[in-house]
Amino acid sequence: MKKKMINFNLNGRKIAVEIEPQLTLLEMLRDRLGVKSPKCGCDRGDCGTCTVMLDGRTVRSCLVLAVEVDGLTVTTLEGIMKDDKLTPIQQAFIDNNSFQCGFCAPGMILSATELLKKNPKPNKEEIQEALSGNLCRCTGYSPIIDAILEFTKGGK
Repeated sequence: MKKKMINFNLNGRKIAVEIEPQLTLLEMLRDRLGVKSPKCGCDRGDCGTCTVMLDGRTVRSCLVLAVEVDGLTVTTLEGIMKDDKLTPIQQAFIDNNSFQCGFCAPGMILSATELLKKNPKPNKEEIQEALSGNLCRCTGYSPIIDAILEFTKGGK
């Protein structure tokens, strides 16, 4: 297949890359560009470990073809930090011991970030809905939900 040149913004940097048309966004990010926060968990869009933001909305990068991001903005967990400092929501997750293995952490944090931009004071049900596409096999959901609720109240 003929390769295609795409141009997009990745975490604040302009990227130009030539890719095969069948390459997924996840494959391009991890294998071609070395971005490691999105992970391949199920490769079917069910688990949320590959979650990234595309023009400010979370998507499952295993379901998006890389050619589809031409001209768009992709943000990964690495891109939400400023000056290599954790965001307040990331710190809330740490403070609340929200993770054990951390495999789901990037998707959970990006989903929480999207929710909090839309709704700075979500209730428990709204948080559960926002995280519904992200699976956690270790910690479960209570410490994750608690972290978001704690964050919305202004911290500990």
